[in-house]
Amino acid sequence: MGGNEMVLDEIDYMNVFHYFEEISNIPRGSGNNQPMSDYLVAFAQEHELDYTRDEALNVIITKEATKGYENCPTMILQGHMDMVCEKKSDSDHDFLTQGLELCIEDDYLFANGTTLGGDDGIAVAYGLAILSSDSIEHPRLEVVITTDEEVGLIGATNLDVSSLKGKYMINLDSEEEDILLTGCAGGMRAVCKLPLSYKKMEGKKVSIIVKGLLGGHSGSEIDKNRVNADILLGRLLFDLRKHSFELLSVSGGLKDNAIPREALAELVVKEEDSYELINEVKFLLEKYKNEYRVNEPDLTILIQQGEEKEYLVMDEKTKKNVLFMLLQTPNGIQVMSPNINGLVESSLNLGVLKMEEGEIEFSYSVRSSSSSYKWFLNDKLQNLVTFLGGTYEYHGEYPGWEYKKNSKLRDIYSNAYRELYGKEIKVETIHAGLECGIIAEKIKDLDIISVGPNMFDIHTTEERLSISSTKRVFDLLLKVLKDFAEATK
Repeated sequence: MGGNEMVLDEIDYMNVFHYFEEISNIPRGSGNNQPMSDYLVAFAQEHELDYTRDEALNVIITKEATKGYENCPTMILQGHMDMVCEKKSDSDHDFLTQGLELCIEDDYLFANGTTLGGDDGIAVAYGLAILSSDSIEHPRLEVVITTDEEVGLIGATNLDVSSLKGKYMINLDSEEEDILLTGCAGGMRAVCKLPLSYKKMEGKKVSIIVKGLLGGHSGSEIDKNRVNADILLGRLLFDLRKHSFELLSVSGGLKDNAIPREALAELVVKEEDSYELINEVKFLLEKYKNEYRVNEPDLTILIQQGEEKEYLVMDEKTKKNVLFMLLQTPNGIQVMSPNINGLVESSLNLGVLKMEEGEIEFSYSVRSSSSSYKWFLNDKLQNLVTFLGGTYEYHGEYPGWEYKKNSKLRDIYSNAYRELYGKEIKVETIHAGLECGIIAEKIKDLDIISVGPNMFDIHTTEERLSISSTKRVFDLLLKVLKDFAEATK
Protein backbone atom coordinates (compact mmCIF):
# COMPACT_ATOMS: atom_id res chain seq x y z
CA MET A 1 0.00 0.00 0.00
CA GLY A 2 2.99 2.31 -0.07
CA GLY A 3 4.72 4.17 2.71
CA ASN A 4 7.88 3.15 4.56
CA GLU A 5 7.87 -0.06 6.54
CA MET A 6 9.14 -0.54 10.09
CA VAL A 7 10.37 3.03 10.47
CA LEU A 8 9.13 3.24 14.05
CA ASP A 9 10.75 0.09 15.50
CA GLU A 10 13.41 2.13 17.28
CA ILE A 11 10.83 4.21 19.17
CA ASP A 12 8.13 1.60 19.71
CA TYR A 13 6.51 1.57 23.11
CA MET A 14 4.19 -1.24 24.20
CA ASN A 15 3.10 -1.65 20.55
CA VAL A 16 1.67 1.89 20.29
CA PHE A 17 3.99 2.98 17.50
CA HIS A 18 3.85 -0.48 15.93
CA TYR A 19 0.13 -0.06 15.38
CA PHE A 20 0.47 3.60 14.41
CA GLU A 21 2.81 2.52 11.64
CA GLU A 22 0.49 -0.25 10.51
CA ILE A 23 -2.46 2.11 10.12
CA SER A 24 -0.23 4.76 8.50
CA ASN A 25 0.36 2.25 5.70
CA ILE A 26 -3.39 2.13 5.05
CA PRO A 27 -4.98 4.94 2.98
CA ARG A 28 -7.61 6.40 5.34
CA GLY A 29 -8.63 9.83 4.18
CA SER A 30 -12.19 10.88 4.99
CA GLY A 31 -14.60 9.13 2.65
CA ASN A 32 -12.20 6.25 2.07
CA ASN A 33 -13.17 4.19 5.11
CA GLN A 34 -13.38 0.63 3.80
CA PRO A 35 -9.66 -0.30 3.96
CA MET A 36 -9.27 0.89 7.54
CA SER A 37 -12.57 -0.59 8.66
CA ASP A 38 -11.55 -3.94 7.14
CA TYR A 39 -8.21 -3.77 8.95
CA LEU A 40 -9.94 -3.27 12.32
CA VAL A 41 -12.27 -6.20 11.70
CA ALA A 42 -9.29 -8.39 10.74
CA PHE A 43 -7.50 -7.28 13.92
CA ALA A 44 -10.48 -8.30 16.05
CA GLN A 45 -10.71 -11.66 14.32
CA GLU A 46 -6.97 -12.29 14.68
CA HIS A 47 -7.12 -11.58 18.42
CA GLU A 48 -10.40 -13.48 18.87
CA LEU A 49 -12.23 -10.43 20.17
CA ASP A 50 -15.93 -9.72 19.77
CA TYR A 51 -16.71 -6.91 17.34
CA THR A 52 -19.54 -5.23 15.50
CA ARG A 53 -19.49 -3.14 12.34
CA ASP A 54 -22.43 -0.98 11.35
CA GLU A 55 -23.58 0.40 7.99
CA ALA A 56 -21.41 3.51 8.39
CA LEU A 57 -18.36 1.18 8.73
CA ASN A 58 -17.82 2.17 12.36
CA VAL A 59 -16.13 -0.65 14.26
CA ILE A 60 -16.62 -1.57 17.94
CA ILE A 61 -14.17 -4.10 19.44
CA THR A 62 -14.90 -5.54 22.89
CA LYS A 63 -12.46 -7.04 25.37
CA GLU A 64 -13.54 -8.60 28.63
CA ALA A 65 -12.13 -7.37 31.94
CA THR A 66 -8.89 -8.72 33.33
CA LYS A 67 -9.07 -11.00 36.37
CA GLY A 68 -10.50 -9.33 39.46
CA TYR A 69 -12.30 -6.56 37.59
CA GLU A 70 -15.16 -8.57 36.07
CA ASN A 71 -17.80 -6.68 38.07
CA CYS A 72 -16.52 -3.18 37.19
CA PRO A 73 -18.49 -0.90 34.84
CA THR A 74 -17.51 -1.04 31.18
CA MET A 75 -15.17 1.65 29.86
CA ILE A 76 -15.49 3.00 26.29
CA LEU A 77 -12.30 4.13 24.53
CA GLN A 78 -13.20 6.17 21.46
CA GLY A 79 -11.55 7.79 18.45
CA HIS A 80 -11.95 8.06 14.68
CA MET A 81 -10.20 6.24 11.87
CA ASP A 82 -10.18 8.94 9.16
CA MET A 83 -7.59 11.68 8.68
CA VAL A 84 -7.36 15.03 6.91
CA CYS A 85 -5.37 14.59 3.69
CA GLU A 86 -3.24 17.62 2.90
CA LYS A 87 0.01 17.64 0.95
CA LYS A 88 2.62 20.16 -0.07
CA SER A 89 2.28 21.67 -3.54
CA ASP A 90 5.35 19.79 -4.79
CA SER A 91 4.21 16.41 -3.43
CA ASP A 92 2.89 13.71 -5.78
CA HIS A 93 1.51 11.61 -2.93
CA ASP A 94 -1.72 9.74 -3.74
CA PHE A 95 -3.83 9.48 -0.58
CA LEU A 96 -6.15 6.92 -2.20
CA THR A 97 -3.45 4.36 -2.94
CA GLN A 98 -0.38 5.18 -0.86
CA GLY A 99 0.47 4.95 2.82
CA LEU A 100 2.30 7.74 4.61
CA GLU A 101 6.06 8.18 4.57
CA LEU A 102 6.83 8.43 8.28
CA CYS A 103 9.86 10.35 9.54
CA ILE A 104 11.49 10.90 12.94
CA GLU A 105 13.38 14.01 13.97
CA ASP A 106 14.39 14.50 17.59
CA ASP A 107 11.21 14.02 19.68
CA TYR A 108 8.83 14.36 16.75
CA LEU A 109 7.10 12.02 14.38
CA PHE A 110 5.86 13.50 11.08
CA ALA A 111 5.11 12.50 7.49
CA ASN A 112 7.14 13.56 4.49
CA GLY A 113 5.23 16.21 2.53
CA THR A 114 1.80 15.33 3.94
CA THR A 115 -0.35 15.44 7.03
CA LEU A 116 0.58 12.80 9.61
CA GLY A 117 -2.87 11.62 10.65
CA GLY A 118 -1.93 11.72 14.33
CA ASP A 119 -5.42 13.19 14.53
CA ASP A 120 -6.80 10.63 15.15
CA GLY A 121 -4.50 7.75 14.35
CA ILE A 122 -3.09 7.90 17.84
CA ALA A 123 -6.49 6.93 19.29
CA VAL A 124 -6.56 3.85 17.06
CA ALA A 125 -2.97 2.97 17.99
CA TYR A 126 -3.68 3.33 21.72
CA GLY A 127 -6.81 1.22 21.44
CA LEU A 128 -5.16 -1.58 19.48
CA ALA A 129 -2.12 -1.65 21.77
CA ILE A 130 -4.40 -2.15 24.79
CA LEU A 131 -6.61 -4.70 23.04
CA SER A 132 -3.61 -6.77 21.92
CA SER A 133 -1.96 -6.87 25.37
CA ASP A 134 -2.15 -9.77 27.81
CA SER A 135 -0.55 -7.83 30.68
CA ILE A 136 -2.49 -4.53 30.87
CA GLU A 137 -5.06 -4.48 33.69
CA HIS A 138 -8.44 -2.98 32.83
CA PRO A 139 -12.21 -3.22 33.23
CA ARG A 140 -14.35 -4.50 30.37
CA LEU A 141 -13.50 -2.38 27.33
CA GLU A 142 -15.44 -1.25 24.29
CA VAL A 143 -13.11 0.37 21.75
CA VAL A 144 -15.20 2.48 19.38
CA ILE A 145 -13.55 3.67 16.16
CA THR A 146 -15.74 5.87 13.96
CA THR A 147 -15.59 7.03 10.35
CA ASP A 148 -15.60 10.43 8.64
CA GLU A 149 -15.16 12.56 11.75
CA GLU A 150 -13.20 15.17 9.82
CA VAL A 151 -15.99 15.89 7.35
CA GLY A 152 -18.87 16.43 9.72
CA LEU A 153 -18.74 13.74 12.45
CA ILE A 154 -20.67 11.48 10.09
CA GLY A 155 -19.63 8.16 11.60
CA ALA A 156 -20.60 9.19 15.11
CA THR A 157 -23.92 10.55 13.85
CA ASN A 158 -24.71 7.16 12.32
CA LEU A 159 -23.13 5.06 15.06
CA ASP A 160 -25.23 2.09 16.17
CA VAL A 161 -24.83 2.09 19.97
CA SER A 162 -27.25 -0.78 20.64
CA SER A 163 -24.42 -3.16 21.58
CA LEU A 164 -22.65 -0.72 23.90
CA LYS A 165 -22.88 -1.21 27.67
CA GLY A 166 -20.42 1.48 28.79
CA LYS A 167 -21.51 4.54 30.78
CA TYR A 168 -17.99 5.96 30.97
CA MET A 169 -16.02 7.09 27.92
CA ILE A 170 -12.50 8.35 27.25
CA ASN A 171 -12.34 10.12 23.89
CA LEU A 172 -8.74 10.06 22.59
CA ASP A 173 -9.01 12.92 20.10
CA SER A 174 -7.30 15.76 21.98
CA GLU A 175 -3.90 17.28 21.26
CA GLU A 176 -2.51 18.63 24.54
CA GLU A 177 -1.14 16.33 27.21
CA ASP A 178 -1.62 18.78 30.08
CA ILE A 179 -5.25 19.61 29.29
CA LEU A 180 -8.28 17.49 30.22
CA LEU A 181 -11.20 18.38 27.99
CA THR A 182 -14.69 18.24 29.46
CA GLY A 183 -16.84 20.01 26.85
CA CYS A 184 -16.82 21.15 23.21
CA ALA A 185 -18.65 23.29 20.68
CA GLY A 186 -21.34 22.12 18.32
CA GLY A 187 -21.31 23.00 14.65
CA MET A 188 -22.23 22.37 11.04
CA ARG A 189 -20.95 22.57 7.47
CA ALA A 190 -22.38 25.40 5.38
CA VAL A 191 -22.21 25.82 1.60
CA CYS A 192 -22.99 29.04 -0.28
CA LYS A 193 -23.20 28.92 -4.08
CA LEU A 194 -23.32 31.80 -6.53
CA PRO A 195 -24.25 31.31 -10.21
CA LEU A 196 -21.52 32.06 -12.74
CA SER A 197 -22.16 33.96 -15.97
CA TYR A 198 -19.47 34.74 -18.51
CA LYS A 199 -18.40 37.04 -21.29
CA LYS A 200 -15.54 36.91 -23.79
CA MET A 201 -12.48 39.10 -23.47
CA GLU A 202 -9.21 39.41 -25.35
CA GLY A 203 -6.26 39.95 -23.04
CA LYS A 204 -3.34 38.60 -21.06
CA LYS A 205 -3.76 36.16 -18.18
CA VAL A 206 -2.16 37.12 -14.87
CA SER A 207 -2.27 34.54 -12.05
CA ILE A 208 -1.94 35.79 -8.47
CA ILE A 209 -1.16 33.20 -5.80
CA VAL A 210 -1.39 33.95 -2.08
CA LYS A 211 0.76 31.45 -0.21
CA GLY A 212 3.11 30.89 2.71
CA LEU A 213 0.40 31.25 5.35
CA LEU A 214 0.37 29.07 8.47
CA GLY A 215 -3.17 27.72 8.13
CA GLY A 216 -4.26 25.30 10.84
CA HIS A 217 -7.32 23.79 12.49
CA SER A 218 -10.38 25.98 12.18
CA GLY A 219 -11.47 25.18 15.74
CA SER A 220 -8.47 24.88 18.02
CA GLU A 221 -6.43 27.47 16.11
CA ILE A 222 -9.11 29.97 15.12
CA ASP A 223 -7.90 32.20 17.98
CA LYS A 224 -4.27 32.20 16.84
CA ASN A 225 -4.77 35.18 14.49
CA ARG A 226 -3.96 33.08 11.43
CA VAL A 227 -4.74 34.78 8.10
CA ASN A 228 -7.32 33.03 5.89
CA ALA A 229 -5.93 32.89 2.32
CA ASP A 230 -9.42 33.06 0.76
CA ILE A 231 -10.30 36.18 2.73
CA LEU A 232 -6.95 37.82 1.95
CA LEU A 233 -7.45 37.05 -1.73
CA GLY A 234 -10.78 38.87 -1.60
CA ARG A 235 -9.11 41.86 0.02
CA LEU A 236 -6.37 41.84 -2.62
CA LEU A 237 -8.89 41.87 -5.47
CA PHE A 238 -10.79 44.69 -3.79
CA ASP A 239 -7.55 46.66 -3.36
CA LEU A 240 -6.96 46.27 -7.11
CA ARG A 241 -10.34 47.83 -7.97
CA LYS A 242 -8.85 51.02 -9.46
CA HIS A 243 -7.11 48.88 -12.08
CA SER A 244 -8.89 47.46 -15.10
CA PHE A 245 -9.10 43.68 -14.98
CA GLU A 246 -11.58 40.87 -15.44
CA LEU A 247 -11.87 37.77 -13.28
CA LEU A 248 -11.25 34.37 -14.85
CA SER A 249 -11.27 32.22 -11.70
CA VAL A 250 -10.78 32.16 -7.93
CA SER A 251 -9.97 29.19 -5.71
CA GLY A 252 -8.43 28.39 -2.36
CA GLY A 253 -8.37 25.85 0.45
CA LEU A 254 -9.06 22.13 0.46
CA LYS A 255 -11.04 21.44 3.65
CA ASP A 256 -13.71 23.57 5.29
CA ASN A 257 -12.31 22.78 8.74
CA ALA A 258 -8.77 23.89 7.84
CA ILE A 259 -7.78 27.56 7.62
CA PRO A 260 -6.67 27.97 3.97
CA ARG A 261 -2.95 28.49 3.44
CA GLU A 262 -3.08 29.24 -0.29
CA ALA A 263 -5.50 30.88 -2.71
CA LEU A 264 -5.43 31.69 -6.42
CA ALA A 265 -7.02 34.35 -8.62
CA GLU A 266 -6.67 34.30 -12.39
CA LEU A 267 -7.16 37.74 -13.96
CA VAL A 268 -7.34 38.86 -17.57
CA VAL A 269 -5.99 42.31 -18.38
CA LYS A 270 -5.14 44.31 -21.45
CA GLU A 271 -1.47 44.01 -22.31
CA GLU A 272 -0.97 47.75 -21.77
CA ASP A 273 -2.52 47.53 -18.27
CA SER A 274 -0.60 44.49 -17.01
CA TYR A 275 2.57 46.33 -15.94
CA GLU A 276 0.74 48.72 -13.59
CA LEU A 277 -1.42 45.94 -12.15
CA ILE A 278 1.58 43.71 -11.42
CA ASN A 279 3.41 46.59 -9.75
CA GLU A 280 0.34 47.26 -7.62
CA VAL A 281 0.27 43.62 -6.49
CA LYS A 282 3.92 43.90 -5.46
CA PHE A 283 3.13 47.08 -3.51
CA LEU A 284 0.18 45.41 -1.78
CA LEU A 285 2.34 42.43 -0.84
CA GLU A 286 4.71 44.73 1.05
CA LYS A 287 1.76 46.37 2.80
CA TYR A 288 0.28 43.03 3.84
CA LYS A 289 3.67 41.64 4.92
CA ASN A 290 4.12 44.65 7.18
CA GLU A 291 0.66 44.17 8.70
CA TYR A 292 1.13 40.44 9.25
CA ARG A 293 4.86 40.40 10.00
CA VAL A 294 4.30 38.87 13.45
CA ASN A 295 1.50 36.36 12.89
CA GLU A 296 2.27 35.43 9.25
CA PRO A 297 6.02 35.96 8.69
CA ASP A 298 6.18 33.81 5.54
CA LEU A 299 3.31 35.40 3.62
CA THR A 300 4.11 35.84 -0.07
CA ILE A 301 2.22 36.53 -3.29
CA LEU A 302 3.41 34.98 -6.54
CA ILE A 303 2.63 36.49 -9.93
CA GLN A 304 2.61 34.39 -13.08
CA GLN A 305 1.98 35.82 -16.53
CA GLY A 306 0.18 33.77 -19.15
CA GLU A 307 -0.44 34.14 -22.85
CA GLU A 308 -2.52 36.79 -24.55
CA LYS A 309 -5.65 35.39 -26.21
CA GLU A 310 -9.44 35.36 -25.92
CA TYR A 311 -10.75 34.14 -22.56
CA LEU A 312 -14.17 33.39 -21.08
CA VAL A 313 -14.26 35.63 -17.99
CA MET A 314 -16.91 36.39 -15.38
CA ASP A 315 -19.41 39.02 -16.49
CA GLU A 316 -19.63 42.25 -14.51
CA LYS A 317 -22.49 41.15 -12.23
CA THR A 318 -20.82 37.85 -11.36
CA LYS A 319 -17.51 39.56 -10.67
CA LYS A 320 -19.16 42.11 -8.34
CA ASN A 321 -21.07 39.39 -6.50
CA VAL A 322 -17.98 37.26 -5.97
CA LEU A 323 -15.98 40.21 -4.64
CA PHE A 324 -18.89 41.32 -2.45
CA MET A 325 -19.18 37.82 -0.98
CA LEU A 326 -15.46 37.58 -0.24
CA LEU A 327 -15.42 41.04 1.35
CA GLN A 328 -18.61 40.82 3.40
CA THR A 329 -18.70 37.20 4.51
CA PRO A 330 -18.38 36.66 8.26
CA ASN A 331 -15.22 34.72 9.04
CA GLY A 332 -13.15 33.89 12.09
CA ILE A 333 -14.11 34.57 15.72
CA GLN A 334 -17.61 36.01 16.09
CA VAL A 335 -18.24 35.82 19.86
CA MET A 336 -16.05 35.01 22.88
CA SER A 337 -17.51 32.96 25.72
CA PRO A 338 -19.13 35.03 28.49
CA ASN A 339 -18.60 32.16 30.94
CA ILE A 340 -15.05 30.91 30.34
CA ASN A 341 -12.25 33.44 30.00
CA GLY A 342 -10.34 33.10 26.72
CA LEU A 343 -12.69 30.53 25.16
CA VAL A 344 -14.14 31.19 21.72
CA GLU A 345 -17.90 30.71 21.81
CA SER A 346 -18.76 31.09 18.11
CA SER A 347 -16.75 31.18 14.90
CA LEU A 348 -16.80 30.18 11.27
CA ASN A 349 -14.13 29.46 8.68
CA LEU A 350 -14.33 29.89 4.92
CA GLY A 351 -12.27 26.81 4.17
CA VAL A 352 -12.92 26.07 0.51
CA LEU A 353 -13.40 28.40 -2.44
CA LYS A 354 -13.88 26.66 -5.79
CA MET A 355 -15.62 26.91 -9.16
CA GLU A 356 -17.41 24.05 -10.85
CA GLU A 357 -20.39 23.41 -13.15
CA GLY A 358 -21.46 27.01 -13.57
CA GLU A 359 -21.25 27.90 -9.86
CA ILE A 360 -18.76 29.27 -7.41
CA GLU A 361 -18.86 27.53 -4.06
CA PHE A 362 -17.98 28.93 -0.62
CA SER A 363 -17.72 26.16 2.00
CA TYR A 364 -17.61 26.91 5.73
CA SER A 365 -17.13 25.16 9.04
CA VAL A 366 -19.44 26.81 11.59
CA ARG A 367 -18.82 26.25 15.32
CA SER A 368 -20.54 27.44 18.47
CA SER A 369 -21.12 26.31 22.04
CA SER A 370 -24.39 28.29 21.85
CA SER A 371 -26.98 26.45 19.79
CA SER A 372 -29.00 29.60 19.13
CA TYR A 373 -25.94 31.53 17.89
CA LYS A 374 -24.95 28.63 15.68
CA TRP A 375 -28.31 28.91 13.94
CA PHE A 376 -27.94 32.70 13.75
CA LEU A 377 -24.69 32.25 11.81
CA ASN A 378 -26.50 29.75 9.59
CA ASP A 379 -29.22 32.35 8.90
CA LYS A 380 -26.66 35.10 8.34
CA LEU A 381 -24.83 33.14 5.63
CA GLN A 382 -28.10 32.18 4.01
CA ASN A 383 -29.26 35.80 3.97
CA LEU A 384 -26.00 37.00 2.44
CA VAL A 385 -25.82 34.51 -0.41
CA THR A 386 -29.53 34.60 -1.29
CA PHE A 387 -29.35 38.43 -1.37
CA LEU A 388 -26.75 37.98 -4.13
CA GLY A 389 -28.96 35.54 -6.03
CA GLY A 390 -27.27 32.37 -4.85
CA THR A 391 -28.30 29.25 -2.95
CA TYR A 392 -27.54 27.91 0.51
CA GLU A 393 -27.45 24.54 2.21
CA TYR A 394 -26.02 23.08 5.40
CA HIS A 395 -25.17 19.54 6.46
CA GLY A 396 -23.36 17.63 9.18
CA GLU A 397 -24.98 19.59 12.01
CA TYR A 398 -23.88 18.27 15.38
CA PRO A 399 -24.55 19.14 19.03
CA GLY A 400 -22.09 20.49 21.55
CA TRP A 401 -20.85 18.50 24.53
CA GLU A 402 -21.93 20.17 27.75
CA TYR A 403 -19.66 20.33 30.82
CA LYS A 404 -20.80 18.06 33.69
CA LYS A 405 -20.66 19.45 37.20
CA ASN A 406 -20.04 16.00 38.67
CA SER A 407 -17.82 13.49 36.85
CA LYS A 408 -16.24 10.43 38.46
CA LEU A 409 -14.09 9.86 35.38
CA ARG A 410 -12.79 13.46 35.42
CA ASP A 411 -11.84 13.07 39.08
CA ILE A 412 -10.04 9.76 38.53
CA TYR A 413 -8.07 11.10 35.57
CA SER A 414 -7.15 14.31 37.43
CA ASN A 415 -5.96 12.33 40.46
CA ALA A 416 -3.89 9.95 38.32
CA TYR A 417 -2.26 12.89 36.55
CA ARG A 418 -1.43 14.51 39.90
CA GLU A 419 0.10 11.28 41.23
CA LEU A 420 2.26 10.79 38.13
CA TYR A 421 3.39 14.38 37.56
CA GLY A 422 3.02 16.12 40.91
CA LYS A 423 0.90 18.94 39.49
CA GLU A 424 -2.69 19.70 38.58
CA ILE A 425 -4.03 19.06 35.09
CA LYS A 426 -5.88 21.91 33.41
CA VAL A 427 -9.58 21.17 33.01
CA GLU A 428 -11.01 22.98 29.98
CA THR A 429 -13.64 22.97 27.29
CA ILE A 430 -12.68 23.42 23.63
CA HIS A 431 -14.01 25.32 20.64
CA ALA A 432 -13.22 22.50 18.22
CA GLY A 433 -15.91 19.91 17.51
CA LEU A 434 -15.61 16.44 18.99
CA GLU A 435 -17.78 13.36 18.65
CA CYS A 436 -18.53 13.39 22.38
CA GLY A 437 -21.70 15.48 22.09
CA ILE A 438 -23.22 13.18 19.48
CA ILE A 439 -22.42 10.01 21.43
CA ALA A 440 -23.67 11.59 24.67
CA GLU A 441 -27.03 12.21 22.98
CA LYS A 442 -27.21 8.53 22.06
CA ILE A 443 -26.20 7.13 25.47
CA LYS A 444 -28.00 8.65 28.45
CA ASP A 445 -25.91 9.78 31.45
CA LEU A 446 -22.61 9.03 29.72
CA ASP A 447 -19.61 10.35 31.71
CA ILE A 448 -16.99 11.58 29.19
CA ILE A 449 -13.51 13.07 29.15
CA SER A 450 -11.24 13.78 26.16
CA VAL A 451 -7.44 13.44 26.28
CA GLY A 452 -4.44 12.96 24.05
CA PRO A 453 -0.69 13.54 23.59
CA ASN A 454 0.93 16.70 22.30
CA MET A 455 0.37 17.28 18.60
CA PHE A 456 1.14 20.39 16.65
CA ASP A 457 -0.16 21.96 13.40
CA ILE A 458 -2.79 19.27 12.85
CA HIS A 459 -4.59 19.34 9.49
CA THR A 460 -1.45 20.83 7.88
CA THR A 461 1.64 19.38 6.22
CA GLU A 462 3.63 20.53 9.26
CA GLU A 463 1.69 18.19 11.58
CA ARG A 464 3.90 16.47 14.12
CA LEU A 465 3.43 14.23 17.14
CA SER A 466 5.59 14.28 20.25
CA ILE A 467 7.04 10.83 20.83
CA SER A 468 7.75 11.33 24.54
CA SER A 469 4.30 12.78 25.15
CA THR A 470 2.68 9.84 23.36
CA LYS A 471 4.43 7.47 25.75
CA ARG A 472 3.54 9.50 28.86
CA VAL A 473 -0.14 9.76 27.95
CA PHE A 474 -0.28 6.02 27.28
CA ASP A 475 1.20 5.36 30.74
CA LEU A 476 -1.37 7.75 32.23
CA LEU A 477 -4.20 6.07 30.32
CA LEU A 478 -3.17 2.64 31.65
CA LYS A 479 -3.05 4.00 35.20
CA VAL A 480 -6.52 5.51 34.79
CA LEU A 481 -7.94 2.21 33.55
CA LYS A 482 -6.55 0.39 36.58
CA ASP A 483 -7.50 3.16 39.04
CA PHE A 484 -11.01 3.22 37.61
CA ALA A 485 -11.31 -0.54 37.92
CA GLU A 486 -10.04 -0.47 41.52
CA ALA A 487 -12.44 2.35 42.41
CA THR A 488 -15.50 0.63 40.96
CA LYS A 489 -14.94 -3.10 41.59
